[in-house]
Amino acid sequence: MARYTGPKSKIARKFGEPIFGPDKVLSKKNYAPGQHGNNRRKKNSEYGIMLAEKQKAKYTYGVLEKQFRNMFVKASRSTGITGEVLLQNLESRLDNVVFRLGIAPTRDAARQLVSHKHIVVDGEVVNIPSYAVQPGQIVGVREKAKSLEVIQNALAGFNHSKYPWIEWDENAKAGKYLHRPERADIPENIKEQLIVELYSK
Repeated sequence: MARYTGPKSKIARKFGEPIFGPDKVLSKKNYAPGQHGNNRRKKNSEYGIMLAEKQKAKYTYGVLEKQFRNMFVKASRSTGITGEVLLQNLESRLDNVVFRLGIAPTRDAARQLVSHKHIVVDGEVVNIPSYAVQPGQIVGVREKAKSLEVIQNALAGFNHSKYPWIEWDENAKAGKYLHRPERADIPENIKEQLIVELYSK
């Protein structure tokens, strides 16, 4: 199972955003990594800006290059605005839905819960983080995993109402994926049009 395993704080500092979740290093050193990171005034080319946006999206959702490109190709063949469809497809990944439901504190943690067979979709165990959740499906915690400390801590005080495309059932520890999110409801700071322009070159 391929995933990014390199230094995360360095990547977060590169983009100036906590893309992997809360980051103590980023809060202390909110500038680019490296010896001259605090003094660097780098002028990015148009291509460099588009490339950086793609990299940010990849790291945010934990998708590697080949998989990300395949998702873009799929989005470009779908009806609708390509950039928005791409983000909707990324948001529909099982690991992301688990994260949005508050079952895990980060996407990495959500990916691990899925891989370790702690998550069920419509009552069946699914251990593929990239599984595409469909509207109407119910994503929940496997019965024997409901007592896991990481899940209980993540759910404690989590505000489920901030994502209008999912509906949470506290008693069942499960959420229904109501529909694909509108672009305005996706909180990630990603300029998807730049990604479309990059792949269109």
